[in-house]
Amino acid sequence: MPQQTLQDDRVHKKTRIAGEGRRLDGYRRLFALPGTRAFTVGNLLARLPIGMFGVSAVVMIAGSRGSYALAGAVTATGLAATALAGPFVARLVDRHGQARVAVPATVVSVLGSLALLLCVRFDAPDWTLFAAYAGTAATPNIGGLSRARWAHLLRDDPDALHTANSFEQAADELCFMLGPVLASFLTGSFFPEAGTLVGAVLLLAGMLLFTARRATEPPTRSRSRGPSPLRSPGILPLLACFTATGAVFGAMEVATIAHADAQGHRAAAGAVLALQAAGSCAAGLAYGALKPARPRLTRCLAAMAALMVLPWAAAAVGSLVVLAGALLVAGMATAPTMVTAMTVVQRRTPADRLNEGMSLVVTGLLTGIACGSAAGGWAAEHLSPVTAYAVPAAAAALALVISAADAAQGMTADTAQA
Repeated sequence: MPQQTLQDDRVHKKTRIAGEGRRLDGYRRLFALPGTRAFTVGNLLARLPIGMFGVSAVVMIAGSRGSYALAGAVTATGLAATALAGPFVARLVDRHGQARVAVPATVVSVLGSLALLLCVRFDAPDWTLFAAYAGTAATPNIGGLSRARWAHLLRDDPDALHTANSFEQAADELCFMLGPVLASFLTGSFFPEAGTLVGAVLLLAGMLLFTARRATEPPTRSRSRGPSPLRSPGILPLLACFTATGAVFGAMEVATIAHADAQGHRAAAGAVLALQAAGSCAAGLAYGALKPARPRLTRCLAAMAALMVLPWAAAAVGSLVVLAGALLVAGMATAPTMVTAMTVVQRRTPADRLNEGMSLVVTGLLTGIACGSAAGGWAAEHLSPVTAYAVPAAAAALALVISAADAAQGMTADTAQA
């Protein structure tokens, strides 16, 4: 019997190792495709500054003008401008191609960042800061450009596309986790404008490297054969879900900063929030490797709604360590939800307007983040930092209700083959 048990253990170990190897093979196969490694490196370089610019602008403006209110207003203006300009830039990309549109749009964005830097440096009037930062709205939806390439390359392989979408979501989380840390280091270690300057260089260099891989670029059509993504069946409920999900992110960030400040550890807020992104990043990679059978958006949203209660409960305990653990676990629901939702967007959007469809999603997210930040800030100031955590929990529940209502009306396209 002991010998038989030993043999069974060996068989089990070999089976487990083989299963892990198969899961890793999914990512190996992605980057075995010609050109995918180069465009991924370029995309990551260009995407990292997206997490840097906001923090860099706030530090740069507040340090020069002595007003966080002005810094917040300038960055909010840039956020609103990006939400409005994003779908227009994406429509041009779909019509004329990524390289022909993304590169000049990126140049405009970089010039906007440099103009902001110069306006701050030479003490230009306040209105010039708003005008300069609005120029950064020309930044293309970099993650969307990459997802569009994967959708084109893997159009006949839904399993591989699921893995690619999971990787892209993990990359998003990684960049939003590392970007603010890098910006804080640069602005604190060198000079206030260093974060903006380095971010502009990385954005332009990464975009040039990304667009240089023309062989992987999706084809274009002079005129779209499909309807506007807004008219595609099921898109509007999805955008509403994304807006509610964005509110989760915006409210959670403000609530965490307020709670850490109330505990006398405001400097630790960034590290605590980074754990939420780390949890999402790890979950995204695992979700892409495991390929769960027939995941549904409603189920993912239900998991997110349940887990978003954890930070609220942890905040009531009063320990920042407990809150950090809760955010790490809660973040694990984010990536699977976003991956499944992005897959649904790709299925419901006409192929020749895919960039526009995904840009509309970003607009929904940005709108939700702005609304969630405002609601979370109001709750933290007028109620309490602990009560502010009810806002992201409520937003997650709202996203679940919207998705469930959509499914009840027969929109069963929210199943994403993994």
